[in-house]
Amino acid sequence: MNEDLRAKIESAVVTVIAMLLLFLLTWYVYIDAPVQEEEEGIEVSFGNSDAGGGVKDGLLAAATQPTPTTAPPTPTAPSNNDLLTQEDESAVALRQEQEKKRKEKEKALAEERKRKAEQEAKEKAEREAREKALAEQKAREQAAMDKANQLGALFGNTDTPEGGNGSDRESASSATKGNPIGHGSSGGNSWSLDGRNIRGELPKPSTNFKQEGTVRVAITVDKAGNVISARAIGGTVSDEATKQLAVRAAYKAKFTDTDRPDKQMGTITYTFKFK
Repeated sequence: MNEDLRAKIESAVVTVIAMLLLFLLTWYVYIDAPVQEEEEGIEVSFGNSDAGGGVKDGLLAAATQPTPTTAPPTPTAPSNNDLLTQEDESAVALRQEQEKKRKEKEKALAEERKRKAEQEAKEKAEREAREKALAEQKAREQAAMDKANQLGALFGNTDTPEGGNGSDRESASSATKGNPIGHGSSGGNSWSLDGRNIRGELPKPSTNFKQEGTVRVAITVDKAGNVISARAIGGTVSDEATKQLAVRAAYKAKFTDTDRPDKQMGTITYTFKFK
């Protein structure tokens, strides 16, 4: 029995302590809670009847509400998307302009290259045509000179002696007239022209030369015996000034006329030697 009594006493003590703690907690919360003060003012009864000077339903609420005012629209800053769009459009326009200029430049360069290629092709064709014509002319002149040299070796020298009398000159002239080729020498220089003879002496070049040796000049003679073309084609002299002296002297040569309607080609060989 003592143990049961002890248990009951302990249970009662625990219960009392729990109730005391609960009371203290409730009292603490109530003491700390803020007290709401009532607003002071005068109570006014508006009423709802016409005699009481009240207002109809809804008018009081309308009268007491503040009049709304229209605020000016707030300017909005451009958004990032708008800025990106503008930048993209500018970049696209710039790229298009650059691409247009690049294409125009490439087109101009292509046209310039085409023009240069056409000009080079034209110049090449003209140059080849000139070289071909010159080669053909040289070949004809060389063939004529070779033939003249061969025939000259067969018929010997028919040049008129400088110191001979009239009968000697007449004899030489008769021999040349019927001869199919004419050639001879004069003053250390020689000439060769088919069927022709030199009139007087072969003109001598200037003595103001710079190199010893020989210069062979190709000549073209017209029907009257005048030299209408002359150019250096060989010999042992390499100095151009000396060659030109021979060419100028060749232009002064005069040959006998002929009944042939075409021009004739021959040669004159000059010998340059220092005294």
